[in-house]
Amino acid sequence: MESITDGAADTGGDAGADDRRTAGARPRTGGRSRYHHGDLRNALIEAAVELATEGGPERVVLREAARSVGVSPTAAYRHFEGQGELLEEVKIHGQQALAASMIEAVRALPASDDPGEAAVRRTEAVGRGYVRFAIEHPGLYRTAFCRTEAAAEHDFTGIEAPDAGAEFAAFRELSDTLDALVATSRMRPENRPAAEAAAWATVHGLSLLILDGPLALLPPDQRDAVVERTLTTIVAGLIR
Repeated sequence: MESITDGAADTGGDAGADDRRTAGARPRTGGRSRYHHGDLRNALIEAAVELATEGGPERVVLREAARSVGVSPTAAYRHFEGQGELLEEVKIHGQQALAASMIEAVRALPASDDPGEAAVRRTEAVGRGYVRFAIEHPGLYRTAFCRTEAAAEHDFTGIEAPDAGAEFAAFRELSDTLDALVATSRMRPENRPAAEAAAWATVHGLSLLILDGPLALLPPDQRDAVVERTLTTIVAGLIR
């Protein structure tokens, strides 16, 4: 069985829409570079993403981001009203990167002539991509779900996918995937309402058990087996 943390292969297909939805969303890696000229706001966001990747939302400090790119805190505050605004930008980046991981997992699937079977495999794959992102980028994953002042102003309940908003890219991917189960008659329409909550709670809880709970003690092969068994079980429940 392929490891949950193995990179997903791109199997081609019409991925243009996916690329546009998640453009620039993959976690940035590598060493930091000092800011020279140009777009300071984006340079600060990039530095803050690296801080979050290293240590989660608590590491996202505006003064630290300014130091990373070699500018004064005063210069940084010309682009952000405060630390909360910077954290919100990093959170959005994390959500987009999570969505990209889910989409990559779907792309890695072999082609299928059966639309219903393809929808089932897609549902398992988005869960696989979700957990993979949490394992490979725990700091950014935690930041993607941190509470911010801007998030408190949204009316998003986790039941229905908003039509817009980059911070909801991963949720919309899940919602579209569940819609495909209904469209291919693999899920009964009466089971569709709030199915996002069941699927999301399962993969999110599993991810946290792997990061912070007893599943962290499992060797990779056993951990991956648990992930696959969990995905099979939740999808079986959705399509029964």
